[in-house]
This record gives sequence, C-alpha cells and structure tokens, in this order.
Amino acid sequence: MQITLVSVLVEDQDHALDFYTSVLGFKKNHDIPFGTFRWLTVTAPEGVAGVELVLEPMGFPPSRTYQKALFQAGIPLTAFMSNDIAAEYARLKERGVTFRGEPTKMGPVTAVLFEDTCGNLINLVEPAT
Repeated sequence: MQITLVSVLVEDQDHALDFYTSVLGFKKNHDIPFGTFRWLTVTAPEGVAGVELVLEPMGFPPSRTYQKALFQAGIPLTAFMSNDIAAEYARLKERGVTFRGEPTKMGPVTAVLFEDTCGNLINLVEPAT
C-alpha cells in the first residue's frame, strides 16, 4: 500500500493553482475537467516521484466548516518537508507568504506554519539531522 495523493481543500481552484505553482514553486501535473470542477494536481519539484497534491474543490458544504475550524484553531491541514527550512522560509517570505511566527525547534523538528491563501494552514517542517 502507498500514499500517492494528498488533498488540500480550496474554494477557487484557479487561485490555488496560481499560489501553489507561482508562489510555492510546485508544478501542475493533472488538470482534467470533472463536472463543474477539475481533477487538479500539483507536484513538489523536490518531492517523491508519483506523489501528488490534489487541489480539492470544496463542493461539499461541511468541508468549509471543517477548513474554517482548523484555520481558526491554528491547526495545519497538512505538512510539507524541507531540507533547509531557513532558506525556504526566507524564499517564501520574499514571495509574500504569510507565516505565523518564525521557524522554531520543537524536539526532533524545526517547524513554522504558513497560510496558503486558500484558507489552509500548512506546517513547514525540517527534521533534525
């Protein structure tokens, strides 16, 4: 068994695609019409081959409630790994990404939360070496 797809909830798929590609530097992988929405995935250039992030449209009303509750509670929807969190933090901050603090050592990891402009908090994490 493998995990090859992970979803983030987004209200506007075009806006999400722009943020995840233009700001974060991900690459569009699939963009397939699917009813009123699209099967829209991106991949991380430094990521594991075959792993995709689905920019999941919030077509199910309770998903909005869930996303909003996580955001307001300061709970990240998911985490992205980095081998150099200081450099990634500086690069993304320069591109206008809103962070909730600075990278902080927390036991075996250094981490910081950022807002993805789509209503999600993402935890940026660097494992200790």
